[in-house]
Amino acid sequence: MKKLFLAALASIAAIGTASAQVEIGLKVSPAITSLRAESASKNAFASDGSQLGFSGGLVVDYFFGENYAFSTGLELAGKGGSIRYTDYYNNGSGVGNAFQNSYKMTTQYLQLPLTVKLFTNEIASATRLYFQVGGSLNVPIGTRINGSKFYTDPGTGTENKASDYMYFFDADALVGAGVEYALGSSTKLFAGLGYHRGLVDIDHYFESKRDFSDVTIKNSSFGLDLGIKF
Repeated sequence: MKKLFLAALASIAAIGTASAQVEIGLKVSPAITSLRAESASKNAFASDGSQLGFSGGLVVDYFFGENYAFSTGLELAGKGGSIRYTDYYNNGSGVGNAFQNSYKMTTQYLQLPLTVKLFTNEIASATRLYFQVGGSLNVPIGTRINGSKFYTDPGTGTENKASDYMYFFDADALVGAGVEYALGSSTKLFAGLGYHRGLVDIDHYFESKRDFSDVTIKNSSFGLDLGIKF
């Protein structure tokens, strides 16, 4: 029975591979990115502004039918934003003096989208709409705070690597929509809008190193996807 089951899976995979169509291309995505921050009221973490981000890379659409495809690829994506919070100096008497702090964090991610694209029939000559839903797995490969790879915590006076503030992994939910135009038998242009909403708390400093309570920091980005497939 086990051998029969494995043989059936192999047959299905072979049929899928034989009938599937793969389209490969490149895309660029300017985006507005921000950090969603929150915490207990004592430290009052909050977003303090967005910034311009940019991503780009390889797109692979693996079609299992005329109107639907598994879409993946490999992208280099810039994300980040500014956050503000309340910190406390200790004046030596055991009573903390409150002060406000803010900083701007920028992180480069290596990003692996795992999504499904649904295409309409042609709405005009050689033109189709598409809708995209899924997620992405992201690994940080470089972080800067206020433009530097090192940051001195004003609450402690200690200098740390900016990357020490980041968790080693992130994941997004992704939704998008756009339009695709066929220039010929294989070349296609596409343009769309995409929203990445971070699902993972990326804070790797304030709770573990400063003992702040219930700090959560997550990524968000809203971008324009422009690309070509061959």
